Amino acid sequence: MARRKCSRYSGIGGQAVLEGVMMKNNENYAVAVRKPDGEIAVERENYQGVLHGSKGKQIPFLRGIFVFLDSLILGMRCLNFSASFYEEEGEKKGEGGAEKVMTALVTVFSVALALGIFVVLPYYLASLFQSYVRNASLMAIIEGAIRIAVFLIYICGISLMKDIRRLYGYHGAEHKCINCIERGRPLTVRNVMRSSRQHKRCGTSFLFFVVFVSILLFFFIRVDNTALKVLLRILLMPVIAGISYEIIRLAGRSNNLLVRILSAPGMWIQRMTTREPDKDMVEVAIAAVEAVFDWKAYLRENFGYQEETDQEEPASEAVFEREELESDE
Repeated sequence: MARRKCSRYSGIGGQAVLEGVMMKNNENYAVAVRKPDGEIAVERENYQGVLHGSKGKQIPFLRGIFVFLDSLILGMRCLNFSASFYEEEGEKKGEGGAEKVMTALVTVFSVALALGIFVVLPYYLASLFQSYVRNASLMAIIEGAIRIAVFLIYICGISLMKDIRRLYGYHGAEHKCINCIERGRPLTVRNVMRSSRQHKRCGTSFLFFVVFVSILLFFFIRVDNTALKVLLRILLMPVIAGISYEIIRLAGRSNNLLVRILSAPGMWIQRMTTREPDKDMVEVAIAAVEAVFDWKAYLRENFGYQEETDQEEPASEAVFEREELESDE
């Protein structure tokens, strides 16, 4: 098989869930879950988003805010579906108004907790140095360094949990599937296992850009009042999310030197938020992809894929190793 030197944007994205993977293509999404009995359950649904039909979703910098909200809502919905297979019989509940209210409350609480940990806490810790450091620019740098440290400590800390390690394995399977087809390879367990587990459009990279952009923004936006400082850091988060989305959107569609430099820290952090999946995890991820995405048609259109011959031509180990190194750069 000829070596494919570059990847092609496919438009699909995903998320790891409890013992499964969610894949989304346009307004269609599918959740595939490995049930306790070993079978794979797949749910395919349509999600149009909070601003369906509105031109607001097409406006640069504004659209990122709504994409982020949609990701939170859809993520909670998919997590609830996957968790339903692992609840005790007495705990299982039908889809009802109370459950939807609880999901909304959990989502709001999660956002509030994230703001507290990654926005308010770094500011508070940095303020402890205020009596020793009089330079405002240096204080902004200290706060930024603490914010990055908190982010990395949080990621490392939760990675010690057994359930999170398995979640990271499914996260790796999700990335490997997308990398596999965007590199022009047939979506088989063998090809997916040999693909890279890092991807430039990952949510981990998005979170890193949020941290990075917030550091730059707060460096230039300064006020004296303490309460106003905290309030501004919270109110500006939608702006930061919108800017971060545009950066990661560009990263997913380009591979120039600047994009590779900007993507490098997020790709490095993904080494902590993804793990090498086993074949069972890959099978689940493939099931999610195939429920919403015709990868054969995509390969025919973008790579001239011929099903009768390409599947029988194995790529060499060296090709996969070189391409994985390229995708990590």
